[in-house]
Amino acid sequence: MAEREDEQGPNQGFRSGYVALLGAPNVGKSTLMNQLLQQKIAITAPKPQTTRNRIVGVLNRPQLQVIFLDTPGIHKARDRFNKILVDTALATLEEVDVICFVAEAPNPRRELDRFVLDCMRGVQTPVILALNKIDLMVKPELLPIIDGYQKLWPFAAIVPISALTGDGTEALLGELTGHIEEGPRYYPDDFVTDQPERFIVAELVREKVFHLTQQEVPYAVAVTVEKFKEQTAAKRIDIEATIHVERDSQKGIVIGKGAAMLKEIGRQARIDIERLLGARVYLGLFVRVQKDWRKDTRMLTELGYRGR
Repeated sequence: MAEREDEQGPNQGFRSGYVALLGAPNVGKSTLMNQLLQQKIAITAPKPQTTRNRIVGVLNRPQLQVIFLDTPGIHKARDRFNKILVDTALATLEEVDVICFVAEAPNPRRELDRFVLDCMRGVQTPVILALNKIDLMVKPELLPIIDGYQKLWPFAAIVPISALTGDGTEALLGELTGHIEEGPRYYPDDFVTDQPERFIVAELVREKVFHLTQQEVPYAVAVTVEKFKEQTAAKRIDIEATIHVERDSQKGIVIGKGAAMLKEIGRQARIDIERLLGARVYLGLFVRVQKDWRKDTRMLTELGYRGR
């Protein structure tokens, strides 16, 4: 659990608590957290296993503070790197007040969802099901899907939502906060995430790689920020980041013909980074081959991936 930044003593009626966003890969957990916070702090992509670290997002409302833990998608891990992702997700179950289990309504993956729920056996924390992506289906199709999930697990509530449009998210928040009791203000009321700016910048660059490249390349990429310096006179922030890949062939894809791909990754990332930082940004990107880094325990640690 995150350290308490600001416990101001008794505040009658003030409620605070932790919510874990859990589910299979690519069901919209990060999109949901961004929607609830009305701010982008977790990257999204139409590919599974986009989230690799546990992201903390803080929602502040009058007399209420909710700390969301956005986790990597739980799946059957076949290597050290993916085991770290799953361990990161499951570790949150021990430290939250309520679990928000996110599943896709139009494409229910019952076998994988059952696997994820089986990982939670013995956990006493209440679980609320958010059936996501209802914007992609018509209402009559939803009822049998709800019935199927009711048979799968004793959910405290089932709430159909669209994380993309925001439909149903206030109802979901109401169900989640119903399990949050009186408590201290863990973070200042202008606090949104515990992730440093360098981390979010690296994630925004990685998101663009996910969006713009195909096949195995997105999963072979890690990003580190080597330089983050405010140039006061120029009213600009200079950032240099390295995109790490596993093969020379992947490096060629990320750079592209005439460096066109790398320029486009940088262009799209810079727009989001400037929006995040509220300042002009110079973004320099470099590509480096780190052979088989996902299988190298030392490299995983150096790149910021650690298991339990």
